[in-house]
Amino acid sequence: MSDLHKFHLAQRTYAIVLAGGRGSRLHQLTDRRAKPAVPFAGKLKIIDFALSNCVNSGIRHIGVLTQYKAQSLIRHIERGWGFLAATLGEYVDVVPAQQQHGERWYSGTANAVWQNADIVRESRPDLVLVLAGDHVYKMDYTVMLAEHVERGADMSVACLKCRWRMPPNRA
Repeated sequence: MSDLHKFHLAQRTYAIVLAGGRGSRLHQLTDRRAKPAVPFAGKLKIIDFALSNCVNSGIRHIGVLTQYKAQSLIRHIERGWGFLAATLGEYVDVVPAQQQHGERWYSGTANAVWQNADIVRESRPDLVLVLAGDHVYKMDYTVMLAEHVERGADMSVACLKCRWRMPPNRA
């Protein structure tokens, strides 16, 4: 698939970044912030990996779904990702949990996406990319999007194959 075709796929894609994570295993690091807002390498936050991958892939319609202790994350996104060209329709929207369907907060990642389906529809995308906001990796999403379209897939999942090892017995 040509780079031009991948560029057009990216332009027609809406990315949802799930950034509500409590990060309970990180203890003190997430006492006052969501896991995606944990500092990484100086001024960066963990969420910057997903956002950078989007922008570098040409995906410029992004919604960041927040929930748990989100203020530092919201501030970081507003101040650090405001360079996208709104005049060209580029944006990173920070979407707080809003209880769109009923009185409950998000009950999981799928529920967070479902409760924000209207925001996705408003963007009128051809493709929707759902990403974790608390993972550290580098990826060109257009490669996966192109393969997804070429195969006529209903859904695609990106993952890495790794060897599973039994943890040492710490009795």
